[in-house]
Amino acid sequence: MRLKDHISGLSFMKMHGLGNDFVIIDGREGGPAVTAGLARALGDRHRGVGFDQLAVISDDGAADVALTFFNADGSLSAACGNATRCIARHEMDARGARSLTLRTERGVLQAEDAGGGLTRVNMGAPLLAWNEIPLSEEGPTDHLPIDGDPIATGMGNPHCTFFVEDAEALDIAAFGPLYETHPLFPERTNVEAVQVLSKTALRARIWERGTGVTLASGSCSCAAVVAAARRGLTERCANVHVDGGMLMIDWREDGVWMTGPTTHVFTGELTPDFLASL
Repeated sequence: MRLKDHISGLSFMKMHGLGNDFVIIDGREGGPAVTAGLARALGDRHRGVGFDQLAVISDDGAADVALTFFNADGSLSAACGNATRCIARHEMDARGARSLTLRTERGVLQAEDAGGGLTRVNMGAPLLAWNEIPLSEEGPTDHLPIDGDPIATGMGNPHCTFFVEDAEALDIAAFGPLYETHPLFPERTNVEAVQVLSKTALRARIWERGTGVTLASGSCSCAAVVAAARRGLTERCANVHVDGGMLMIDWREDGVWMTGPTTHVFTGELTPDFLASL
């Protein structure tokens, strides 16, 4: 059953993927437009609902559903892997389907039931050219002119991946904002601090652009494996251990596939008073 906008308020759903949490609004039934101001108000964990990202579902002629993503600061995001996976699971369950297509700014993405309660999503091919990520100046993307020798990857949003000796010891809350607004990234960037555990396993700490520290991120995990594989540090298929759990990432010829769990937390309704206060 779809989430519905009621006369008395605006319905929403709360889901998370490994602790990376989302508010999901179904815009297919009408209701007020979701603006940056509404996103910021909802994202306030004290006065709103609280989330890492907000996702809005709409109809699309070329895919089963279309998705629009907002960060907690109200800015738009072209990609959100965990939210895409969560919505894919919700929609497949509602339709009794084992596969689904979802349109994002990245294009039409494929999702499928991976069995065992897991959902798999093709996040598309990584963007590796400087002007696609984008960077502010031309140059190689596998070794950036930044202290720490990071690597840049585009997964619909920019990523700056650092390889570190001990991810657990790193203060990601202090480290991330140092690079989110680096001038080499004109659209700001997500930041990952990644420790190589083996040829098929990584440990990643995550700072998300426009949100901050998160327990997990699908696109960041994809970027971590792409970056590690480009450096020859891992295979193209590896498990990424984030603060909230583990995602399985497989960089195939047709794109980067992400597999992981989803959790439906609750369904709620924004009151008219809350909406009127915005």
